[in-house]
Amino acid sequence: MTSERQVVLLDESLAPIGSASRDEVHTESTPLHLAFSCYLLNPDGLVLITRRSLAKRTWPGVWTNSFCGHPQPGEDIEDAVRRHARDELGVGLDTLSVTLADFRYRAVDANGIVENEFCPVFTATTSDEVHPNPLEVAEHGWVSLGDLADTARALPHLLSPWSVLQLAQLAKQMSPSP
Repeated sequence: MTSERQVVLLDESLAPIGSASRDEVHTESTPLHLAFSCYLLNPDGLVLITRRSLAKRTWPGVWTNSFCGHPQPGEDIEDAVRRHARDELGVGLDTLSVTLADFRYRAVDANGIVENEFCPVFTATTSDEVHPNPLEVAEHGWVSLGDLADTARALPHLLSPWSVLQLAQLAKQMSPSP
């Protein structure tokens, strides 16, 4: 495997069609590619939110879900989630499950760079203390999922566009049926 970070390119049926450099693919015309998001819960049931590093190319300084990333070509997506948990937050995962298997979104940052991702959403638990990588995370905190969903509804501009969309879907899943 090359040391350059790659993304898995997808066609409209979500079949892999190749790979490309992660840095070169994120442009004003980003092709559809594979990613993931993860919401990390602690033993008290609180979810970790992170503020993206100011060095990030897209949505710098914006609050978002616990972490997200891209699997490398040939890497199992659950292995990628575990790798990013270690690399970005310094934690191991006790449990990991897919929560929104079919999440897909497209968003345009203020600088014109497009995110165009098929992005399964995971929830995970950890009992480890968080030690964020400052190149990825500027700040972090633990909040209730309900409070986070309320913030996404009332003040969506405070959060990344993908987390706002994900939280709306997660809130529907968590709502009791009539």
